[in-house]
Amino acid sequence: MKKDNSKTFLLILLGMLTAFGPFVTDMYLPSLPSMGEYFRTSSSMVQLGLTTSMIGLAVGQLLFGPLSDRYGRRTPLLFAMWLFIVSTLLCLYAQTIYQFVAFRLLQGMAGAGGIVISRSVATDKYAGRELAKMLAVIGAINGVAPVAAPIAGGVFTDWIGWHGIFWILFGLGGVLLFCCYRFRESLPRERRSASTWRNTFHSFVVVLRDRQYVSYAFQMAFAQGVLFAHIASSPFIVQQHYGFSAFAFSLCFAVNALMIGVAAALSVKFHRPESSTLAGSCGMVVMAGAQCVALMSGCSFWLYQALLMLLLFFMGLTFTSSTALAMDSQRANSGTASALLGAVGFAAGGIVSPLVGLGDILSSAGLLFVICASGSLVCTLVALGRRRSRLYFAFSTFQKR
Repeated sequence: MKKDNSKTFLLILLGMLTAFGPFVTDMYLPSLPSMGEYFRTSSSMVQLGLTTSMIGLAVGQLLFGPLSDRYGRRTPLLFAMWLFIVSTLLCLYAQTIYQFVAFRLLQGMAGAGGIVISRSVATDKYAGRELAKMLAVIGAINGVAPVAAPIAGGVFTDWIGWHGIFWILFGLGGVLLFCCYRFRESLPRERRSASTWRNTFHSFVVVLRDRQYVSYAFQMAFAQGVLFAHIASSPFIVQQHYGFSAFAFSLCFAVNALMIGVAAALSVKFHRPESSTLAGSCGMVVMAGAQCVALMSGCSFWLYQALLMLLLFFMGLTFTSSTALAMDSQRANSGTASALLGAVGFAAGGIVSPLVGLGDILSSAGLLFVICASGSLVCTLVALGRRRSRLYFAFSTFQKR
């Protein structure tokens, strides 16, 4: 009988798989201008590679989630890693921008397999507070990775170019493939979905009928909206509006990423995960409103940065708890639940990012912060119910059980 994987191994593997998707989409962003010259095409065509990778991340989760419920976690995970390695090589040797864009779709779908299955494995192995602790690490990484990836790409782009960035991704895929071969199946055969292939995706209907799950999923999506509004707007606000250098912007990005990670880790200190979600959602609304007023009033950079740090901190408080609550409510269909959770989050990012560029970016960013934060709070209140919301808010505490 094969020994089970240690908790440390699972923590490292699941953390790497969680960071996989954001690095696939964001790490090569600083090299976009040089790619336009390489393929002799416009910047908009090169940016299509980002769009298709995000589509792949959303669609891939919808595919790999139900498949992992039916066939177990290990086989779909290995397939996803092999698909990533092959698609990365195809991107590296693409002859035209159209080939590159198509291969990025495959690369995004492959990265999605790691994201969705990582949450499912955590749900297979742990429950209750242990699940929340495991997802705290995953949530921290999930919050940090989208902002850390462009920084890492910026450091390496000048040295090794966009080809070098993709070779790094290829190497990361190889390491993950090796680790996945050491991974022991976490979903026994008796717990797998017994439906036929034709009915495999029927579990989506079951999950979507769960009002509590849907509420937490949309809460996460609105929180992701806050994150992507920050990612899309901050380069222009910090560098163009406030006149800081790219290096200074990277430092700000790093500090903000740290705030998200710290908040996600501290969320497990709350007595109940519902308290963390509610406190974070309320804090987001307050900070988003203050940030919106500050930006529209032409505030100083330091006020903008301070309010942004607080906004992202409160957002980070909800990442772990809302994920744990959503996944815990659909343990029987955890693969499908994880797929929908990730797909809705990336869809929110795809919707919010281009909206930041409409009109004055200061006003657009501020309004999007308010809209997304308000949506997050509404979804939290719907999930908890009015009476329970008051109780969780009144008795939220940073003490462990």
